[in-house]
Amino acid sequence: MPEDLTPAELTLLGLLVERPRHGYELAEVITARGMREWTEIGFSSIYYLLAKLRDRGLVAEVGPPASGRGRSRKVYGPTEDGRRACARAAEAAVAELRPVYPPVLVGLANQPVIPPDRFRAALARRAAAVAGKIAELRAAVAAQPHAPRFARAVFDYFLAQLEAEQRWLSAYRAEPTGAPDQEDGGR
Repeated sequence: MPEDLTPAELTLLGLLVERPRHGYELAEVITARGMREWTEIGFSSIYYLLAKLRDRGLVAEVGPPASGRGRSRKVYGPTEDGRRACARAAEAAVAELRPVYPPVLVGLANQPVIPPDRFRAALARRAAAVAGKIAELRAAVAAQPHAPRFARAVFDYFLAQLEAEQRWLSAYRAEPTGAPDQEDGGR
């Protein structure tokens, strides 16, 4: 990514470009938008990331601190350099196709070492987890009918991926198991 922004840094910077926020508010938005599903931003890392962005001159404290729960909270907003870096990095993230490394592919590549009954059970657990996540995301979408278009697009993208995986799982689970693979000639 331009400016060497990590996905977590870009996510926080983008939220601050939307409008200035304090760390706790960032955590609330990340949770409300289901961002924890596709970012590696834990609550405890928000302040660390804000400090890194501040030290790089991409965000700064703006306005008076917000008060909450008996203490004031520093409100951060993007600098002009931060806005430019965010725009460049976001554009690159949309335009560039980058590899992803889902652990499920590693598991599938090693399917022969898993006893068939345990493999079927693992697929069933995954199918249940995918169905649960789809239901959870649909509920999150329904709870935010006035979310900005770009936020809905994130939900839609994630839902489309999960629904594609659900279709794949259904088809794969329906295939007969225990039959010799065509490629290895039944060895």
